[in-house]
Amino acid sequence: MRKQQTCLSPIDRFARPRPLLIYSQPRMNTKISLSKIISIGGKSGLFRVLNSTTSAIIAESLADGKRGPVHHTQRVSSLADISIFTTDEDMPLQEVLEKMKTHYEGAAAPAPGDGTALRTEVVKFLPEYDKNRVYDNDLKKLFLWYNLLQSRNLLDFEAPEE
Repeated sequence: MRKQQTCLSPIDRFARPRPLLIYSQPRMNTKISLSKIISIGGKSGLFRVLNSTTSAIIAESLADGKRGPVHHTQRVSSLADISIFTTDEDMPLQEVLEKMKTHYEGAAAPAPGDGTALRTEVVKFLPEYDKNRVYDNDLKKLFLWYNLLQSRNLLDFEAPEE
């Protein structure tokens, strides 16, 4: 008769016990440069640049934490390069987000609705925006990005690079 062999657990197979790994959403740094946060054309949300190779950028989604390559053929925009049209001159996105943060006192902005609701809300913290050149989709994206950065505690930015 054959002796029944018991299945050994991973702890029994090795001399030292292995720690229990708990996977959770990675914590983001509280201060981040907007040049490290990108928007990818055709994908919703924002992404944090982790590394770059010769053929692609490795980016992590701020919404769900999934990582993946972003190839050079995709349209990529750094948030540091984006600005909002105003009546005087263009205002960098970092300044607009800081104005939103002070207006909402660090809390989340109201969920974007229709175009008229967005425009009345923007006038409260950015009255000088150009109403003809800023479209409703741009404002909707601004509010979505602000709420995503606010939920990740990423509204404290490093000084912009000159």
